[in-house]
Amino acid sequence: MTVSFADIEAAALRIAPHAHVTPVLHSASLDALAGCRLRFKCENLQRAGAFKFRGACNAVWSLPEDVARRGVVTHSSGNHGAALALAARTRGIACHVVVPEGAVVTKVAAIVRYGATVHTCAPSLAARDALAASVQRDTGATLVHPYTDERVIAGQGTAARELLRDEPELDALIAPIGGGGLIGGSAIAARALRPQIHIFAAEPEGAAEAHASLERGERVTELQPDTIADGLRAVLGQINFDLLRQHDVRVLLASDAEIVAAMRLIWERLKLVVEPSSAVTLAAILRQRERFSGQRVGVILSGGNVDLDQLPWCH
Repeated sequence: MTVSFADIEAAALRIAPHAHVTPVLHSASLDALAGCRLRFKCENLQRAGAFKFRGACNAVWSLPEDVARRGVVTHSSGNHGAALALAARTRGIACHVVVPEGAVVTKVAAIVRYGATVHTCAPSLAARDALAASVQRDTGATLVHPYTDERVIAGQGTAARELLRDEPELDALIAPIGGGGLIGGSAIAARALRPQIHIFAAEPEGAAEAHASLERGERVTELQPDTIADGLRAVLGQINFDLLRQHDVRVLLASDAEIVAAMRLIWERLKLVVEPSSAVTLAAILRQRERFSGQRVGVILSGGNVDLDQLPWCH
C-alpha cells in the first residue's frame, strides 16, 4: 500500500465541493508561553467537527457508482463514524457504523444525527472488527477503515497541504497520533511541499504505541490505552507505522494532566472548543519548549467534539 502526494492533490480536488477550508489562527500569548510562533490549523471547525471528514469524504467519493450504491461501513469511537455518516449523506448512500460500548455520548449522537445505522459492540478492537465484517457481509457495503485506508490517509493529508500553502515557511509541523491516518497523510504532504521540515506526532503517555513502536523498530500493538484523549486510543496501523519511519516522524508524549491544561489554554486564549485529542499537540510543545524555541510551528487541531456536560476541569 502506498499513498503519494499526487493522491493528496487528487483528494483535495475531490473533496473541495464538500469540505471546509479551515482557518489558521495564532495567539501572541500562546507564542510567548511556548517560546515559538504557533500557527493553529483549526480542523475542529471542519464539517462534523474534526479532520476526519476529509478522509471519509475522499473515500466515499472515490467509490464507483455501482459500489457506492451498496453503502459504506466502518467501526469508530466517534469522529470517524460521524464523518463517514455525513460524507455518505452527501452522496445519498447508506452508512453503517460499529460503535463500542462506552463511546462519548455526543459523538454517537452525531453519528445518528447524520443518518447512519449504529451497531453497538463490546469495547475491544476484536469485537469492532468482527461486527464490522459481519455487517459488510450482510449488506455488501464497502469497509472504510478509520486510518489504514489509503483513500482516508490521502484525504487527511489535505489539511497539512492547506496549512503549508497558507504558511509555507514553517520549520516544524505537529499533529496528534492515534491510529496514524492524520500524521501519515500530513507527513506525505509536508515532505512534498517543504522537504526540510521537522515532523512530529503528539501522543498521550497512556496510549504511547507509536512512541514504543519507533523505539522498538517494529509495531507495538499490545498496550492497553488509558487516556482522556478518547480519539487517540486506536491501535497504530501498519501502513501508518511505515509512514512514520519513511518520513522521519518523531513522537512526543504528554500526560493527561498536561493535555487537560493545554485544552483549557486553547479554550481560553484562542476561544476555540477543542477536545483532548486536539490539545495533545500543544501539551507536547509546552513540555518540549527547548526543542521548538524560536521556530515557526504548524499545529493541527484535530477536532472539537466534546461532551459539554463532562468537561475535564469541572470534575
